[in-house]
Amino acid sequence: MNDKELRANDRPDEDAGNRAGSEERSILRRTFFYAIGGIAALAATGAVGVAHGEGDLLRPPGGQDESAFLAGCIRCDKCRSICPTNCVRPGVLEDGFVAYRTPKIDFHRGYCTFCNKCIEVCPIKCLAAFDPVENKIGLAVIDRAECLAYKGSGCQVCVDACQYGAISLDEAGRPVVNTGLCNGCGQCEYECPSASYGSYSGSGVRGINVSTVAAAEAEGVAAYSLGEGSDAEMTGANRIAHGDSSDSGA
Repeated sequence: MNDKELRANDRPDEDAGNRAGSEERSILRRTFFYAIGGIAALAATGAVGVAHGEGDLLRPPGGQDESAFLAGCIRCDKCRSICPTNCVRPGVLEDGFVAYRTPKIDFHRGYCTFCNKCIEVCPIKCLAAFDPVENKIGLAVIDRAECLAYKGSGCQVCVDACQYGAISLDEAGRPVVNTGLCNGCGQCEYECPSASYGSYSGSGVRGINVSTVAAAEAEGVAAYSLGEGSDAEMTGANRIAHGDSSDSGA
């Protein structure tokens, strides 16, 4: 073994540190160029003043503190790359400049199994430890205009899909979300067939969609008050969330 090889063997930790530093610098450079590209694209389309959406995006598990998440995320794309169900996607221009290229959840592509791989791979640790029993990615909300059960089809795909017992049927055979049990895993949205069989708008909106907790509350869902409520209380809240506080079954 020559002197050069001996010197290399004497510095394994130093070499590993250099490689890690080089990788981090590469990530930061890529993040910088993404940001510059985003500014240019927004300016070119005249969308600098209108792009918005920060705070309304579903984040990977552990990233629900939006301010802390945005302050830490370096847009390295590792959480998206490792997601086994492909539900982590990069933010696009329409999501807003600040959110551009940050990871978001798209339940049209898959649902979260809470495998924690995204949390483990995050180099900045801006995805916090997540307990699917105690924590929430978001809350499932029924869209009565799109839900096949509300059209009298008898569909209960979301009820069967939910592994947490968070969705049941009311007296009229329509789905009701127990917000105390729902953790926003997205399996109900992923498996909902309404976009394929019942939607004519072409929007891709489904009969049940997961929103951030804040957005769900803004729509009228009492996010944390229904966990121990009766079926009647849950049904009433479900109607209020969609603009109908009456007790009728219509």
